[in-house]
Amino acid sequence: MLTLPLSLTARLEQARARVAADCKPLDAPYPAYAVFLSVSDGGQRAHVTHACAENFDQAWGQACMQLGELVQRHKLKGRWLRIDWVESAKPISMSALDERLRNTKRNYFRHGLALDKGLTQAYTELELNANAMLYAGSSIPHAQFNPKNFAVYAQRRHGASARLPAQPDETLHLLALQGVFSTEEGELLALGGPGPDAGRRALTLTPETTLARVEQGANYLATQVREDGRFIYGWFPCFDREIASYNTLRHASSTYAMLEAWELTRDDALLQAIERALDHLVSTLIRPYTLADGRQLAFLIDTGDEIKLGGNAVCLLALVKHSELTGSDRHMQVMERLALGIAYMQHADSGRFDHVLNASDLSVKAAFRIIYYDGEAAFGLMRLHGLTRDARWLAIVEKAFEHFIAAEHWRAHDHWLSYCVNELTRHRPLEQYFRFGIRNIADYLDFVLERETTFPTLLELMLAAEQMLNRLNETPSVRDLLADIDIGKFYRALDFRAHHQIGRASCRERV
Repeated sequence: MLTLPLSLTARLEQARARVAADCKPLDAPYPAYAVFLSVSDGGQRAHVTHACAENFDQAWGQACMQLGELVQRHKLKGRWLRIDWVESAKPISMSALDERLRNTKRNYFRHGLALDKGLTQAYTELELNANAMLYAGSSIPHAQFNPKNFAVYAQRRHGASARLPAQPDETLHLLALQGVFSTEEGELLALGGPGPDAGRRALTLTPETTLARVEQGANYLATQVREDGRFIYGWFPCFDREIASYNTLRHASSTYAMLEAWELTRDDALLQAIERALDHLVSTLIRPYTLADGRQLAFLIDTGDEIKLGGNAVCLLALVKHSELTGSDRHMQVMERLALGIAYMQHADSGRFDHVLNASDLSVKAAFRIIYYDGEAAFGLMRLHGLTRDARWLAIVEKAFEHFIAAEHWRAHDHWLSYCVNELTRHRPLEQYFRFGIRNIADYLDFVLERETTFPTLLELMLAAEQMLNRLNETPSVRDLLADIDIGKFYRALDFRAHHQIGRASCRERV
């Protein structure tokens, strides 16, 4: 007879009462109850099993028996336990499913799927997305059935009985699932049901929960910094495969983000990772240059032997933040040279920046690459000005804003420009700058409220703008500019975007 670890047995018994109360029988022709159990020790993805029966006790008992087999086979302790049950099911033909997938953004399909009305071969939404079963590659923006990936996981999950849908008129079944998550401490957490938040735990935004999210994100980044200061650039999560490419701008901006987090947490391990990343940035990724006239500049070098305007900018953001938080002045020289590198890329007559140079000879490779670079450069210089009060950097930014205003850059609704104009109005609280900041967001609030993807940049845009609006409200000479924006709608959009970033309880979509 199979036996489960005592702690897992106790948690299953605790969860059973909760699930039994919430799990309602399905209508024919489906089995009355279908229960999924997922278990993991945290270092690897979960193993999943499920059982169906005409009464709850039988479905639960069979699922627990299969879970015991998984735990024994894989020598698991059962640190994390997840229970899902089918709340409703609806038949759909393979051709109709294909059409539905074509109208669904990839990785945004929020239903489970069964291949038969008995639900014997069924998969949760997490299984489908985590194993790229509905992913056809980065060049295809919508969800799409992937026979190869589907077959690989189906074989792993169902063994010799695994099969794939084959005919356009074959009937499949969309599943709406509900669930709970059991922590290793035995806490039961409710999970979102069908809809955009399917499978997410409900989180309330408080100072404590927000700090916890910051700590978790920063601690993860710290674990990705190697001893030589270089990051593990990333992972393909579906296949647990490291991403081989490297982007030095991401290196600098990730280090900056870690510094922003360390300001709150003061975690020693995080600071050690930051120091390694900064040392690698300054010693290896940033290259010094001496011009024919004796000027000494520095540039961040990226893939393809490119110098990008935004690269110098994010280096400044990281190095300035480090100096502010630690009191260290050891990077002052490189910060000045990076700033002079940005100045080198500005046209003195118009204020416009060139975006990309060839690292070999500093010739212009691309006058324009992406709107973000302009805002990053101006923001980086403003942060350096805030640290040193050197008037050179403020003058470059004000000249750049002559171009930004003339070119109506506010139409891009760029979060970096939101950061920059917020910083600029701290030092130069002039009407044209406040007006620019308002235009950058005023007609964008509907997009912020309606955008389905989490886009962290939208939250950044709103948070920086909120600081500027507070300062505007405290500046009598320009306070009347607040009439140009719907403040109530602004705060609704800000609140929505913050909650959407972590997953919120949304309107539930029935299948």
